[in-house]
Amino acid sequence: MKFLIAGAGAIGAYIGARMAHAGFEVTLFARGPHLRAMQEHGVQVKSSEGDFVARPAIASSVEQVGPVDVVFLGVKAHALPQLAPQLKPVLGPDTTVVSTQNGIPWWYFQGFGGEHEGIHLERVDPGGVISSAIEARSVVGSILYFATEISAPGIVQHIEGNRITLGEPDGSRSDRVRAIAEALVASGFRCPVTARIRHEIFVKLLGNASFNPVSALTRATLAQMARDPAVSSVIRNIMQEVEAVSHKLGMELPITIDQRIAGAEKVGEHKTSMLQDLEAGRPMELEALVGAVVELGERVGLPMTCTRTVYNCTKLLAQSSAKQSL
Repeated sequence: MKFLIAGAGAIGAYIGARMAHAGFEVTLFARGPHLRAMQEHGVQVKSSEGDFVARPAIASSVEQVGPVDVVFLGVKAHALPQLAPQLKPVLGPDTTVVSTQNGIPWWYFQGFGGEHEGIHLERVDPGGVISSAIEARSVVGSILYFATEISAPGIVQHIEGNRITLGEPDGSRSDRVRAIAEALVASGFRCPVTARIRHEIFVKLLGNASFNPVSALTRATLAQMARDPAVSSVIRNIMQEVEAVSHKLGMELPITIDQRIAGAEKVGEHKTSMLQDLEAGRPMELEALVGAVVELGERVGLPMTCTRTVYNCTKLLAQSSAKQSL
């Protein structure tokens, strides 16, 4: 199989480097100093599991690549509306597109069935630009459970974790999802295939929609938020609202709120991705992680009072931060 990592930042470059190091045919699409560094020196991976250098093909435009078998969407959710229309040259009739974004993905309600079939979330897919560019039948969902960062152009620091959960939106264990999982396992990842990818997305969303924005507002780590009685109360209220949305969609989550908070506390003094983006002056994944939940709550008739309050405060923080960086 021929793979393209569309958006080779910290996450995408790490996946691509591991796959190339294992001998798979992989191209990384990137830009800027990171692109030039990878072209000149390869992708340098630093990890407690062992450092290595991989030399996948590097492209500055998708036109250079041509049709591929599998595309990993390596950008964050807010960058997808810009990336998706550019992918036409690499998408053949049988190309599989693996979404790696946090939050509620644009494809979530395509093929959902029932009264919620085809719900469009404007905060995730403004104007339908993503769904127009990527056919629903081509999508395989994924959830990433590892942390990486770019310590310098061309250098990826692996911090922790190695699991990528894959799942067909229709719950099937298709040949294509098994083949992708086998390639990822051969590249050093744990890669379970789930028949309940939509449920697992909501389990992760419990934490992302609550801990992430509150961490941006407080600058606190997961352990600090979980152990502070007043703040953990806010976290719990948001989780209850997110859980209520899942119930409206007909889903019972396989984890309790107490378990989710306890799990975050065990991670320890870790900064959420949203806080890391804020401190680095990067755009935060606010709409996919929080705004989309508020929008979805409105669609199913829930007020989302606490989630909306935290969302509005974090949105103002993001706007203020953007102005300061100009």
